[in-house]
Amino acid sequence: MTNYVYKLRPNQTQALKISAWVDMLRSHYNWCLNDRMTQYYQQFIEGNYCDIRTKGEASPLTCFVSKSGATGNPWKDSKLDFEGKARNPRRSAGDIQITALPELKIARPWYNGIDSTVLQQNVKRLDIAYKNFFEGRGFPKFKNRSNFTSFTFVMGVKIKGNKIYLPKLGWIRFYNSRPISDGFTIKVCAVRKRQNGWYISVRIEDKSVPEYSAISVADSPKVIGCDLGITKLVHLSDGYQIENPKFSTNKKAKRTLKIRQRRVIRKTKGSKNRKKAAIRVSRFHQKIGDKRQAYQWKTANLIVSRNIDIIALEDLNISGSAIR
Repeated sequence: MTNYVYKLRPNQTQALKISAWVDMLRSHYNWCLNDRMTQYYQQFIEGNYCDIRTKGEASPLTCFVSKSGATGNPWKDSKLDFEGKARNPRRSAGDIQITALPELKIARPWYNGIDSTVLQQNVKRLDIAYKNFFEGRGFPKFKNRSNFTSFTFVMGVKIKGNKIYLPKLGWIRFYNSRPISDGFTIKVCAVRKRQNGWYISVRIEDKSVPEYSAISVADSPKVIGCDLGITKLVHLSDGYQIENPKFSTNKKAKRTLKIRQRRVIRKTKGSKNRKKAAIRVSRFHQKIGDKRQAYQWKTANLIVSRNIDIIALEDLNISGSAIR
């Protein structure tokens, strides 16, 4: 399984529609997060209460994922266990919110224009954020326009030449810079906004391609070790060193960034000129990111082309010490 990234060429109508989708999906994501936070506050902070008539435990019905709320349909269909007894497993918060999507479309008719699978993946995106939280990576945060710029399709995507079909968006032209080989099927597509336009990441798979099999060191005489450096990018065990270009911290890049940031500060807040200057800063950062990625691929190709069998790497947190 691999990913191909292409730049889209939507017309004006399609571009406006994609932007509207992102705004609505961001609002839906924030609503779902607030719904779960409300449920937690009501259940574990305020506590449950006792119904006077039934004398049973109850919870407030102001959120979809409440413990006993009928609005969320918290119980799945009855199933038989290994003893033949009926049991009703609880739905997860994500299942409840996905089940509530038809009610969302009734209350907010403009969500009918968004593909159903895209809305479902939006809820699953929040599930992943909660999973990361329980693994110690920080509590999910509300999204704004700067950190919510993408959505995902999981079915219905077709590619024909230099056009790609996205459900409810239609056929969109794109720069077919890397044709997909025969035999590969499209699994997932993610549409993302960058400073110079819209991009789509296509995940493709060919089950006929065999997976890499593990081999032992004893069977592979040619082994090379890679060590991440500071002044140099990578030190190889055979003595070869790969230079670190320092795309964002070299003298020219620092001067260019300083000038463009100064131009932003000098513009009037809220003006169009200030927005244009901010876009120039963002595009400069994107250019640096593209250079880093291209150099990383060039470095990887250089290492694997040295006629070796095994590459040994350190288990380091390199996210904070990448190419600067």
